[in-house]
Amino acid sequence: MQDTALHLLSNGGFLHHSSPSSLFPSLSRSRTLQFPTINAKIAFILPSKLPSRAPDIPPLSPPLPPPPSHSGSRSEFQEKMLFLDSIGIDFLSVIKDHPPVATASLADIRSAVDFMTSMNFTAVEFRRIVGMCPEILTSRVSDIVPVFTFLLREARVDGSDIKRVINRRPRLLACSVKNRLRPTMYFLQSIGISEVHKHTSLLSCSVEEKLIPRIEFFENLGFSRRDAVIMFRRFPQLFCCSIKENLEPKLNYFVLRDNRIKPRHQICVEKGVCFPLPVLLKTSEMKFREKLEPWE
Repeated sequence: MQDTALHLLSNGGFLHHSSPSSLFPSLSRSRTLQFPTINAKIAFILPSKLPSRAPDIPPLSPPLPPPPSHSGSRSEFQEKMLFLDSIGIDFLSVIKDHPPVATASLADIRSAVDFMTSMNFTAVEFRRIVGMCPEILTSRVSDIVPVFTFLLREARVDGSDIKRVINRRPRLLACSVKNRLRPTMYFLQSIGISEVHKHTSLLSCSVEEKLIPRIEFFENLGFSRRDAVIMFRRFPQLFCCSIKENLEPKLNYFVLRDNRIKPRHQICVEKGVCFPLPVLLKTSEMKFREKLEPWE
């Protein structure tokens, strides 16, 4: 299985590049995007010696149980329950998070498990991947292989680092190379993030729904497009911050503090008083006025 997987990755998974020049029209007002040329001849090499699986972890895909005798025959639904249970995955929990598992064939589920085994993921790692991305159980191997190929050939992830990348962001395995991973890589490169292999967790993000709105959020605050892009180029993790739950509350906090400090500082200047910053920032309005009384 491992030889088959590596053969697929090295020979059959490389997809033709599509032109990115028209993917992001909202950026056209700042400058013409120049995308780096990707050498289609680049080959990848997985480590010659893959890390050994921990001896105390059972294999991911144990043999299927023998068929039951006479009247005790089991349905495929029951077979899937038993199979997933045998590798430590709670079938009912998975169905709750990803209902299509209920109708997926046992053969497809087993193929996905076997492929991940061939890529040397341990049972513990695979259970965690399923917990974060249950879609992997209903993904065909023919859809998973191009993701590995893309990461290795186009995103330039080192072969020895591929497991860490997937373990950190399992959602990558459920993304379309053509519709999500490659357009996002082009966008990141277009704003100056050239070392995409260091920010692979961003590749599963939607450009139109997540990345561009965060740049526009700072533009709406008064930053120029250039300054906003520079911020994200210097700190790409900023793309991961939620606008509603992170950026807006922090902005409101600093604006509130700023609005409190400025008038208090002005009063102190007029009265020739110098208070330490904590007094200007944390003191209630009543106590602040009390501190000013000696200089009234």
